[in-house]
Amino acid sequence: MNRLIYINGMGPNYKGDNIYEFIFSDTLEVWGENWESKPANGYPSPPDIEYIKKVGTLVNEDVNLELVQGSDVFSVIDSMDGVLALGWEKENDTVDFSLVKRLVFQFGDTEDIVKDKLYERDIVLEFEKQVVYEK
Repeated sequence: MNRLIYINGMGPNYKGDNIYEFIFSDTLEVWGENWESKPANGYPSPPDIEYIKKVGTLVNEDVNLELVQGSDVFSVIDSMDGVLALGWEKENDTVDFSLVKRLVFQFGDTEDIVKDKLYERDIVLEFEKQVVYEK
C-alpha cells in the first residue's frame, strides 16, 4: 500500500496554476536530504529516489498549499512525527472553510485517502509516472 511521504511544491506555472508533486512510498522508513533542517525553510529535498514508488501531480489554480518544506519553524521530521501536516490549504478569500473541508495532508496518508480528499473538491490527482528503483 502506497503512503504519502512528501509534497514537493513546484511553484506556479506560466498560467498561474500551482503545481505540487505528491510523492508516495510503500514504506514509512524514508529519508531525504536536509529533512532534519530546523527550520526547513526551503532546504529539504524530495526523498531519496529508492523510496519513491509513485508520484501524483496536482496542477490547480484554486488550491494553494502551505508545505512543511517551506516552514520557518518546523522540519520534515516534525511531519513524520505527526506534529504537523506535510501540507495544508492556506486560508484565502475564495474558499469558505465553513462550507468545504480544508485540505490537509498528513505524512503516511494512504494514496486512497489523498485521492478522496481531493475528489471531495472535484480535483483529480494525475499520476504521470510509476517509479521503479533498481539497485
